[in-house]
Amino acid sequence: MSDSAPTVSADANSRLLSALGDQLTVLGRSYELVVIGGSALLALGLISRPTRDVDVLALVGAGGFESAQPLPVPLAEACAKVARDLELPADWLNSEPGDMLRLGLPAGFAERLDCRVFGPHLTVCFASRFDQVHFKLYALVDQGPGKHEADLRALEPTHEELISAAVWSRTHDPSEGYRGVLTEALAYLGVEDADLGT
Repeated sequence: MSDSAPTVSADANSRLLSALGDQLTVLGRSYELVVIGGSALLALGLISRPTRDVDVLALVGAGGFESAQPLPVPLAEACAKVARDLELPADWLNSEPGDMLRLGLPAGFAERLDCRVFGPHLTVCFASRFDQVHFKLYALVDQGPGKHEADLRALEPTHEELISAAVWSRTHDPSEGYRGVLTEALAYLGVEDADLGT
């Protein structure tokens, strides 16, 4: 979504998901989404900054987490109707974070989800604060400072949480280049003694 896209506040975020739930009710199709990023942080009251989209990590199916790439046709249709009605960009429901599902999630991720119902046909499960610390540290190292650093600081991670996040992030990128940038980022955040292995 472009930088010129409309931003969504916490209240608007809830209304947006409710509108999606309404459209799914009309279609008679049910979905359970796993959401991370700014939208999840807003929903949990962990940040106050507006966000530009809703980041979908996965769909929940009978066998567990499933890729949301591409979005199922009925869900994409419902999203398009919400975009039209609320004058939002067509890609306001962003499934790109689904790449992280393929690489692996922090241990115990599913048990920490905060699931909420937005009508009879839509459940949205938001990633916990602990897991968001992991995702935000990885994003900070991978993409640089900005909103990811601001969000991470807003989460007020402990020393132990940052170490846990750093070790997990190395499973996504074990390269020496990433390790070097990660070490610098941790030092910048006040963690000088991280043992990240070789």
